[in-house]
Amino acid sequence: MGKEKVWHKVLDNRKSLPEGRVTTVVAGHQSICLTHYKGKFSALDNSCPHQGGPLGEGSIEDGWLRCPWHGWDYHPCTGMSPDGFGDGLETFNVKTENEAIYVELEEEQEHETTVTDIMAETMVNWGVDSVFGMVGHSNLGLADALRRQEEKGKLKFIGIRHEGAASFAASAYGKLTGKPAACFAIAGPGATNMYTGMWDAKVDRAPLLALTGQVDTQVIGTGNFQELDLVNAFSSVSGFNHRALNNSRHSELMTLAIKHAIINRDVSHLTFPDEMQTIVADENDKASSSEDRITSLTITPPKEAFAKAIEILKTAKRPTIIVGHGARFHMDKVIELAESLNCPVLTTFKGKGLIPDTHPLGCGVLGRSGTPIASYFMNESDALLVIGASFSKHTGVTPKKPTIQIDFDPMALSKFHKIDAAVWGEISVTVGMLLEQDLDKSIKVNHTSEISDRWAIWREEKQKRLLDDLGNGISSIAVFDELTKQAPENAVITVDVGNNAYSLGRYFESKQQSFIMSGYLGSIGFAYPAAIGAWAAVGNTRPVIAVAGDGGFCQYLAEITTAVKYKMPIKLILINNNELGKISKEQRAGMFDVWATSLVNPDFAEYADGCGALGIKVTEQSQLKDAMAKVMAHDGPALLEVVSDVKLI
Repeated sequence: MGKEKVWHKVLDNRKSLPEGRVTTVVAGHQSICLTHYKGKFSALDNSCPHQGGPLGEGSIEDGWLRCPWHGWDYHPCTGMSPDGFGDGLETFNVKTENEAIYVELEEEQEHETTVTDIMAETMVNWGVDSVFGMVGHSNLGLADALRRQEEKGKLKFIGIRHEGAASFAASAYGKLTGKPAACFAIAGPGATNMYTGMWDAKVDRAPLLALTGQVDTQVIGTGNFQELDLVNAFSSVSGFNHRALNNSRHSELMTLAIKHAIINRDVSHLTFPDEMQTIVADENDKASSSEDRITSLTITPPKEAFAKAIEILKTAKRPTIIVGHGARFHMDKVIELAESLNCPVLTTFKGKGLIPDTHPLGCGVLGRSGTPIASYFMNESDALLVIGASFSKHTGVTPKKPTIQIDFDPMALSKFHKIDAAVWGEISVTVGMLLEQDLDKSIKVNHTSEISDRWAIWREEKQKRLLDDLGNGISSIAVFDELTKQAPENAVITVDVGNNAYSLGRYFESKQQSFIMSGYLGSIGFAYPAAIGAWAAVGNTRPVIAVAGDGGFCQYLAEITTAVKYKMPIKLILINNNELGKISKEQRAGMFDVWATSLVNPDFAEYADGCGALGIKVTEQSQLKDAMAKVMAHDGPALLEVVSDVKLI
């Protein structure tokens, strides 16, 4: 028994296709070449049998329908080739009703589950609920599988304008949540565009899943269009890195990719040859889930190292805690310990905001982006307890004090120099064990009044700096003073690199905000794509603010249209000094000539307006308060362009 046939309207009015012309129409999911030749409308398969050229984009010449790619000819009504060649086109019945054109096709079959359906379902079963990427010709089958998960409400797909923004967004998502999101691209240049963001995730220990299309397996190695050996290309950045094949264990492959990303806080990459993306799955293939696939990570520290830590803390009178980004999910326990010892808490720049600056024991950021409060208490301490931090040069933790280091990763312990007590353990568990010890708190100095005094000195100094005016724009000190007053207490703030980042670390006083930045990689352009990733993680439950300089924002300024498309209420504070200011500063410090750092910029506020966002530009400090308030109150994406003085940072 034959299949049912269905008529599809493909043109509302026959007059829209004049005599002697062709066009492409869609009937159901099938692309059709519709022709009008000698008064007759005809419907042909739209794909040239030679190399798939779209015949509806061709033309009728000398009575023949000519393929636009290579000039192969077919009869515009019958689809037959000249001279009796056997590679003619399939044709379909056509009818006209009330001036509309209809094409008859067999009723479409119900979708059969593909191997990429299995893999996409496995992905969402493991909690990967956000994908950032760009759909293209070598990932269409996988994209279709992702679409079905989105239609089921299990996945959020955000189509970006540049694949580099996709990987930065996924990296930021992982840094904020500790869970992987996916970035998604085609073969070749789409995949390589994601490389920088993948490295950002890797060096900052953020879980990330990268999904790339690939050319057909049969042409790999032949120099095919957009062919790159992506498994080899991504071998250095991806801890798990494989090609999905027709006979792979598809759900298990996806399971291992995500499991590796979560447990090792690393990058996983899977690439999908074009032909395997639409293979119908075996009826016995089932999606996997995380149930009973990950063991508890609440490891306790070795007794010997823990005993050393206890010995140091028992005898210390002025212990100081330094926390890094690795402690971000454990701060309740860390703050409880600090309060029990009445000791200062400093953070690395990546750890900014892990303890509010309003907390009686909070001392702000230590290091190049830091406050004099933090450096004072490190210098005055007689023991350092360093938790989830990596001892980077940017932070500058002194090696001259007795030091305890706690980290989940044994490779991070004593990485740069010998540590007195290197304690390997899950942070909450280890700090919880410290809380149970008798640390002779009676001999500890209560630092709360001293911390309050140091903050008063620093705030007085900041007020003096606010008065500086060289007549060349607004100081970044004023920007972050005002942002401190206006940023919602629970905001997620994404930070770019450069002078704007240094100033934020030093002058912005945190409350309950979370901060995300490109830490070890220090990649310019991070802030705005990261804000997209942050919004995907928190939705509209928390405000998202991006802070960037003109040099950084210009790298991904097209992504403001992404924010507009998906109605992301991201607020961008853009500090515009028409210069790569940090580089100019380094050139001067190194006794080099200042060279090639000046910038020519658009009017960013007008650009934001043109994209459908709100744009406001301020040139005087007196305008800053009201303008920032309007941006923060706007129901949608908004940009505040601050014309700033490159010297006042």
